[in-house]
Amino acid sequence: MAKAVDLFEHAAEADSQERAPLAERMRPQTLEELVGQTHLTGEGHLLRRAVEHRQVPSLIFWGPPGTGKTTLARLVAKAAGSHFIAVSAVLSGVKDLREAIAQAQAQWRDHRQKTILFVDEIHRFNKAQQDALLPHVEKGTVTLLGATTENPSFEVNAALLSRTRVVTLRGLEETELRTALERAVSDPRGLNGAVQVEDAALAFLAQAAAGDARRALTALEVAAGQSKGVVDLATAREALQQRTLVYDKGGEEHFNVVSAFIKSMRASDPDASVYWLARMLEAGEDVRFVVRRLVIFCAEDVGNADPQALQLAIAALHAVELVGLPEGTLPLTQAVTYAALAPKSNAALTTYAKAREAALRHGALPVPKHLRNAPTTLMKELGYGAGYQYPHDFEGHVTPQSGLPDALRTERFYEPSGQGHEAKLKARLSEVLALRAPREPGEDG
Repeated sequence: MAKAVDLFEHAAEADSQERAPLAERMRPQTLEELVGQTHLTGEGHLLRRAVEHRQVPSLIFWGPPGTGKTTLARLVAKAAGSHFIAVSAVLSGVKDLREAIAQAQAQWRDHRQKTILFVDEIHRFNKAQQDALLPHVEKGTVTLLGATTENPSFEVNAALLSRTRVVTLRGLEETELRTALERAVSDPRGLNGAVQVEDAALAFLAQAAAGDARRALTALEVAAGQSKGVVDLATAREALQQRTLVYDKGGEEHFNVVSAFIKSMRASDPDASVYWLARMLEAGEDVRFVVRRLVIFCAEDVGNADPQALQLAIAALHAVELVGLPEGTLPLTQAVTYAALAPKSNAALTTYAKAREAALRHGALPVPKHLRNAPTTLMKELGYGAGYQYPHDFEGHVTPQSGLPDALRTERFYEPSGQGHEAKLKARLSEVLALRAPREPGEDG
């Protein structure tokens, strides 16, 4: 009876594998079969040493989709001779974790076999779920292998992160994806030579998949199903449809692209600036978010070196609201290229930082009496407004009085950069200080 059950289960497993998607059927069975990630699996590298010595530490695999995180976890467990339990952070809760821990304890008690607990999308676990893993990772009840597309620094608790080692997977190179595709065409687990795939189609799929092996293999499977024995370039394009740009609006790639956008404008590189602008917009970023970043940049990094930049950014906002997308990309591109090529000054940033530091350090210093308004008789009797000097009565329309509290009279917060239009402001400030300096001491009225 047991033999019949075994045969039934084997047949069911074979049937399931046959019906599985191509990407699943082609999942590597050994480290040698794995395409890419040689910086982890090559001779003398971390994972190779770990499985050779059967001493696998708790790890978090961090990398883009389709780069082999789940596959690596399974291969490491298999090569190390460990019991393997997989849970999904999307579908599992604390109850599932308790059951996995109990299974790991039983596996050690009954078979003296270590357990690797694989948590897919570990960044989806909340703090309570991550905390529930801590004592069992510490005691060695399980070796934790987590997989995430998000930066673990932001998504994984510090306590759990300190007990694991983060290994970074990279997107696959086009040559590596091509190898995976060619193998899938001929391998008995894959298409088994049932279709011919033209070189142009293979090259397109390898390039358009953007480092994602799962995406490349899925597109290949669709193309094979639509072909009549030959997959050409047109069929491959149709199968892949529109390339989806890697850009999670709530994740790290979002911040990476935004950072590249800002830093390219700061470096006066209009080509790179517009490229990153296109990356954001074509990936579906909220256009108002992009314009807000542009407005901030024009004040923070261009400033008075070219005041027109801020005006153009605000105009771009109104233009986008008026015409929408895709036409709104034109005024946006105009504003971005202008901001990138504008002379740069971060004086607005440094000036406010100095003023803020002084305000916080000295507290609420009293407003000098000559600057105070005096709408009532009592206020006038208390000296409010007394001694105020009207600037238009003075040479150059500059009064010798300082507008700062006494404790800060010698402070200088604004220091023009001398770039672009700000050079004129720097010259004007020198004139103002020269007009004020001779009479400033003791002349606040």
